[in-house]
Amino acid sequence: MTSRLLLIDDDSRLTTMVGDYLRRNGFEVDTAGSLAAGREQLRLRGYDALLLDLMLPDGDGLDLTRELRSDPRTRRLPLLMLTARGEPMDRIVGLELGADDYLPKPFEPRELLARVKALLRRAAPEPTGDEVLRFGRLEVDLGARQARLDGQPCDLTSHQFDLLVVLAQSPGRVLSRDQIMDALKGHPLEAFDRSIDVHVSRIRALIEDDPKNPKRVLTVRGAGYVFAKKQDAE
Repeated sequence: MTSRLLLIDDDSRLTTMVGDYLRRNGFEVDTAGSLAAGREQLRLRGYDALLLDLMLPDGDGLDLTRELRSDPRTRRLPLLMLTARGEPMDRIVGLELGADDYLPKPFEPRELLARVKALLRRAAPEPTGDEVLRFGRLEVDLGARQARLDGQPCDLTSHQFDLLVVLAQSPGRVLSRDQIMDALKGHPLEAFDRSIDVHVSRIRALIEDDPKNPKRVLTVRGAGYVFAKKQDAE
């Protein structure tokens, strides 16, 4: 089945170039030049992924990101943020609001294609249907791509769930940021990118009883992160 993408960007030259390139590589692509037009497209059609510019003539792409993540219908829509603003804080804010990836302009179309494919792979259902990792009150359901605490779903993005799986599949083992990035196949994060830390912070906010004093995902200073083997007085 052909994946359908929505590209929201007010640069008509870029949307034409990127849209044509993605279509040649097997995607169906719709474009919008403003937040208002993008919202209307999202209302009318379903999409497999969204490519969203940060700076638009009628508002900020972060506002739309916030809206999408607060709506159950679009909460898990894979979202790649595009922007000419390369400041680390912009990237961090976007990831904290729920963007799955971030690509600064100018970019190589081949890199964009690789990241889009990676987003879609992570969002696709896993073929190993019924495996559930259990750690006391926390369950990580690989088939359903869902983490549950006390039976209640945790509202993780697709990328955050994958990061949690990487940690949960190696309980008790310290993983460096480089090892985590290597395990997140197809997600070419830049060296010294703080996005791993941002996503871990978001994961803790959802699976820890006290995110400031975590008991499940622990920081090993100077080394990385470790998923605790024993939890909830096991």
